[in-house]
Amino acid sequence: MAAQPPRPVGERSMGSPREADRAPARSPAWAPTQARTLGAALVGQRESPESGLQEHYSNLCMEKSQKINPFILRILQEVDEEIKKGLAAGITLNIAGNNRLVPVERVTGEDFWILSRILKNCLYINALFICASGLDVGYNLLSDVGAYYAAKLVQKQLNLIYLNLMFNDIGPEGGELIAKVLHNQTLKYLRMTGNKIENKGGMFFAAMLQINSSLEKLDLGDCDLGMQSVIAFATVLTRNQAIKAINLNRPILYGEQEESTVHIGRMLKENHCLVVLHMCKHDIKNSGIQQLCDALYLNSSLRYLDVSCNKITHDGMVYLADVLKSNTTLEVIDLSFNRIENAGANYLSETLTSHNRSLKALSVVSNNIEGEGLVALSQSMKTNLTFSHIYIWGNKFDEATCVAYSDLIQMGRLKPDNTDVEPFVVDGRVYLAEVSNGLKKHYYWTSTSGESYDHSSNAGFALVPVGQQP
Repeated sequence: MAAQPPRPVGERSMGSPREADRAPARSPAWAPTQARTLGAALVGQRESPESGLQEHYSNLCMEKSQKINPFILRILQEVDEEIKKGLAAGITLNIAGNNRLVPVERVTGEDFWILSRILKNCLYINALFICASGLDVGYNLLSDVGAYYAAKLVQKQLNLIYLNLMFNDIGPEGGELIAKVLHNQTLKYLRMTGNKIENKGGMFFAAMLQINSSLEKLDLGDCDLGMQSVIAFATVLTRNQAIKAINLNRPILYGEQEESTVHIGRMLKENHCLVVLHMCKHDIKNSGIQQLCDALYLNSSLRYLDVSCNKITHDGMVYLADVLKSNTTLEVIDLSFNRIENAGANYLSETLTSHNRSLKALSVVSNNIEGEGLVALSQSMKTNLTFSHIYIWGNKFDEATCVAYSDLIQMGRLKPDNTDVEPFVVDGRVYLAEVSNGLKKHYYWTSTSGESYDHSSNAGFALVPVGQQP
């Protein structure tokens, strides 16, 4: 009869020796770092490096009567091959389930049980964490069972810096388990995107931030957070001095008072460590952007503000344009999928032309802007040499718009990689085509060609890097 991993239902203790023997592991796309010699890292190990991770995994599956996952086996084989080359360029262990270049059998909680045993018990793998220190198992089927083992791995593997658990069917119970082991850890970047931990799980993460002093980036976008947990995050961030980037996209909010925006605005007045703030789909209206702008007069740290997919109109741009006249820290603003129209674009253009010299990138994708506003923004680029990235697709292009942006690109003022349009000519007339560039094109998915996190498609992260990037 197949051995099954213990289920975490009702489990709260993380400390028994027997449980510790089953510690979990996750693997993301790691950014390669300088490698140490493998020989020094492997001194005194019980496992023989010659046997390799692939063989350890196969043997453990046989021992536990667990079906071998061919995707995991393939990834471990690739890691073994890199190790044989001497770890010269570091190790990349990526077990994300949305890889479209190779056959994928998504990792379940039971698969992860076995993998976690390899990553925790095999001293051989400790050498890998020294070199790479990141794990990506996003887009799999870990559920709360896998979250239990992920929490155990975070607790035991102190070299782990980056952990990506996005879209893994983890619920409030799994979120609680992970949050509770982060009270005193070395993890710097955690991605829980798309796991429905809801308000209950969000409250545990907010409580964790009252104690944790190492986590720098936390992504809780699309996690169904409630108003209570969003307010809790705003409250604890007034005192937390470690978090530099937080993503609170798409909470489940009710009411028309924009209470969450009021609290986040108050937080920004007192917090002088936060560098990146994502508030996509917060139902922000003009009064809400006014609250944020009032706070930005006093804030001296925020460099990247994402308020895309809200309900901001040209009236809200009056407040933003005014604060940009005096704010010297904001470098990236994402206004995509609002409705600022020509009037809003003109307000921003006037400020960028005559006052602001700190903003580097602006996205106004799909804002119902017509030729007048788009041409005004293009004119501001001619006088403002700091303003280097602009994204305009999804608006209403006329011939003047097409010519204006074509001229910017041809004269070298606007680099092709720094915008999402490309000019072409048909019958002597200039048109603009869309290209796959943006502030965060690969936030949810990975390109099938080229670099997964290249600068042109993810300019926001390139312009404002915070902590370990995947």
